[in-house]
Amino acid sequence: MREVWVEIKDTLSPDKKKTMFEVSEKNGCTVIVKDEEVKKAKSFNVRIASREDGDIKILKEKEIALSRKLGKPVCVKLTIGNPSDEKKVTKAIENGIDYIIIWCTDWKIIPIENIIAESYGKTRLLAEVINSKEAKIAFETLELGVDGVVLKTSNPREIEATVEIAAKVKTRTNEREKNPKIELDLARIVSSKQLSLGSRVCIDTCDMMKEGEGMLVGCQSSGLFLIHAEVGKDLKSDPRPFRVNAGAVSLYILTPGNRTRYISELTTGDEVLIVDKQGNSRSTIVGRVKIEKRPMVLVEAEVKGQKIKIILQNAETIRLIGKDSPNPVTNLEPNDQVLVQLQKGGRHFGVLVEDELVIEK
Repeated sequence: MREVWVEIKDTLSPDKKKTMFEVSEKNGCTVIVKDEEVKKAKSFNVRIASREDGDIKILKEKEIALSRKLGKPVCVKLTIGNPSDEKKVTKAIENGIDYIIIWCTDWKIIPIENIIAESYGKTRLLAEVINSKEAKIAFETLELGVDGVVLKTSNPREIEATVEIAAKVKTRTNEREKNPKIELDLARIVSSKQLSLGSRVCIDTCDMMKEGEGMLVGCQSSGLFLIHAEVGKDLKSDPRPFRVNAGAVSLYILTPGNRTRYISELTTGDEVLIVDKQGNSRSTIVGRVKIEKRPMVLVEAEVKGQKIKIILQNAETIRLIGKDSPNPVTNLEPNDQVLVQLQKGGRHFGVLVEDELVIEK
């Protein structure tokens, strides 16, 4: 869970301060207060960061070297105005600072990326933000995101919105924890048959895939084939590591939450799953969907006594992932083995209903 700190401004009215403390308490936020407000803050069940007498001691930048002698968690606020200022973060980390609050004068993504990479796993990095929208950007930057934000606001609703984002925001780290490993089986190729022209879909993502990764696609929602991304040393054309040539427009594709969709329905901004041959998965954003007429091929396989099918473009750049190396559809032979996902049950609007019998031919 990412942390949300709230800076309580001393210019607020007593009633407004009370409301800000109450909302912070309710939402489990740490508060930053001036020394004269510490006594009032202690009447609420909140963690307090202040210069004196708080749970966390706020140091000035010139006091960083004192951090190891204080016997309590410490934090320091650093202003990052140019690339050379990033050295301040390195110095704070070397001196064992527990929390680093950064204020980037132009923090929109690029400066904060370097700081996240530098501090990850060494300290708790907090970004100063003025609203929940900025908080979301900070949480998602560089996949890992910051450890928390310091919210500079006098609006209690912004506190609630930021806490909600902190709990739900997706980062690649979270998704690896949330996405269960997908069980894959080895299916035996039964036949492949050349077809005439059909409309096929290329899915271009906002991510880069590596060898052994692709997407699960198939004619039947109960049996999906693992199609390799257009990447790899054996690819005989220019690699497109962001792309999966996913087959006919009517095919199903596996998306986050164990839901299927028709690939023809996908559009820019939608999410799909990238899956590797070990069954590890991560979600990615669709950058675009490209549909073109191409010669097609029907591939039929058998797994656990069930026959499953897929229609793909008939080209050597389209490959099915096997136990070892990916196999171009143009080279498939009977008894070749490919990785598939097999699920019992039917689906309604992409949702699996395990106890329902659906026959898909």
